[in-house]
Amino acid sequence: MSEQRNLILAIVLSVAILFGFQTLFPGDPPPPPPLEAPSAGATGTPGSGGAIPGAGNGTVAGSGAAVGITGVPGTVPTGAMNRANAIGSEPRIRIDTPRLHGSIRLRGAWIDDLTLADYRQTTDPTSPEIELLNPRNAPDPYFVDFGWLNARGSAVAVPTAETVWAADRTVLAPGQPVILTWDNGGGLTFIRRFAIDDKYMFTVEQSVRNSSGQPVTLHSYGRVSRHGTPETSGFYILHEGMLGSMQDKVMEVDYDTIAEDGDITEQARAGWIGFTDKYWMTMLIPDAATAFEGAFRHTYVGGVDKYQTDFLAEALTIAPGSEITQTNRLFAGAKEVDLINSYAERLGIPLFENAIDWGWFPFLTKPLFIAIDFFNGLLGNLGLAIIATTIIIKTLFLPLAYKSYVSMNAMKELQPEMVKIRERYGEDRQRMQQEMMGLYKKNKVNPVSGCVPILLQIPVFFALYKVLFVTIEMRHAPFYGWIQDLSAPDPTNIFTLFGLIPWDTPDLLHLGIWPILMGGSMWLLQKMNPTPPDPMQARIMMMLPIVFTFFLARFPAGLVIYWTANNLLSIGQQYVIKRQMAAKKKRLAASGGAGK
Repeated sequence: MSEQRNLILAIVLSVAILFGFQTLFPGDPPPPPPLEAPSAGATGTPGSGGAIPGAGNGTVAGSGAAVGITGVPGTVPTGAMNRANAIGSEPRIRIDTPRLHGSIRLRGAWIDDLTLADYRQTTDPTSPEIELLNPRNAPDPYFVDFGWLNARGSAVAVPTAETVWAADRTVLAPGQPVILTWDNGGGLTFIRRFAIDDKYMFTVEQSVRNSSGQPVTLHSYGRVSRHGTPETSGFYILHEGMLGSMQDKVMEVDYDTIAEDGDITEQARAGWIGFTDKYWMTMLIPDAATAFEGAFRHTYVGGVDKYQTDFLAEALTIAPGSEITQTNRLFAGAKEVDLINSYAERLGIPLFENAIDWGWFPFLTKPLFIAIDFFNGLLGNLGLAIIATTIIIKTLFLPLAYKSYVSMNAMKELQPEMVKIRERYGEDRQRMQQEMMGLYKKNKVNPVSGCVPILLQIPVFFALYKVLFVTIEMRHAPFYGWIQDLSAPDPTNIFTLFGLIPWDTPDLLHLGIWPILMGGSMWLLQKMNPTPPDPMQARIMMMLPIVFTFFLARFPAGLVIYWTANNLLSIGQQYVIKRQMAAKKKRLAASGGAGK
């Protein structure tokens, strides 16, 4: 019996780890900010101690040398305006696509105003669009910048954050690129061509035309700057923060890690780098024809954490009378699985599909998503798609489940003999275990086989939780009735009489209808199984439906629907198997045979 006791203990511990880890350890708190902000860095050029312009600053006017992360003289302090006023305070190129709304600031040519037309802040279709990028002088600045820096030994005037560009049109739309130009007055013409598709991919071509009569050597760069530490889900199963792919590996850097450990740089030729949130991301994709240095950076200025991801391309020399072009891309939008995969394949972006956090077991999470997505297209409802996927999973496990249920029912028939052995050898644990094992062997019964389906459900359950939690396709997806978002917990609560009592209950006392249905189905399933002969084991198994009910109440409704459907299918399977076994036993008895 010690084997069964240990197995049940392992199941309980697995469940406790699965459900309790994120509750007890929601994530390390960010380190306290330094007492003093770092001083401004020295001016310079790449290769001589300089760097890409830091979050919230430009370059030294007229020289292109980078400066430390400080405010730009003459600009409005961070967060001084509301978002609408910050956008309306400067000339802009409007961005108008089926899926993106926003604008490009002509001063500096920054992409700093972007909202997602297809996604709302709540399930109410009239709620505001999701705001992805924000201007520097608005709350929570988050913007994208491309530019040029002088190489070692060069000191020509390059565009800065204060450069006002001339534009050939006022609206950027699919099939309608915008061309910006700026003449430095010294024989160099800088041209920046912005194009966008009908989804979330920008193409940014940076050209330099040299009419100066002298060769000029420059580095192109791109950066994503984010001021303030954004709120994250705080779960270890999902990475939110800095993200990049360089040297054929994906790098995940948390906000607290970069703040504590300092800047990270990596050399690469093809890759991508930026920021990811739970459902959205902003990623720079450098020109694959040019090697670059990718970097994750952090500084603390004026009481604000400032984060930056950037790339600095290798130096290019523009001969007199010639022109060079760097073609970079920017993805800014929702992390839709099919769209990310199509960009990775069509544009040849290495490992771009891994921008979606599939976790440690993509061999489970990806097939589950594919199945749910397929049935959603077939049935038109993600809740029904989850139930259909549950049926497929149960069908695949049916041979194992049948064997398990047969063994459990055989165990149930052996219970009278097991009780006798316990009564006879209760004081001699070793002898009792030997007799029990002999009884199992004689009747060809595996005492642990009944627990195998439960153990198999745990990784599938966790993979489904990952899919529901991470993929944007599940966000705000309705089921029927009161479930309007399968990625959120059941909003009903029995402790408020389902909304009749205006009481803001603690999380522990939030118990919706679907978790109750799940707990009831789990209890009914257990009643169909043989009761463990050990009283302690029986009490543990009796408590599991209650524990699962309260834990699952805080999990996505889609997950609870899956578990409920799984229980109901298991009940149906057990009923059919029991009838088959009873009929078989009756036939054996009628033929004069004896059998279980």
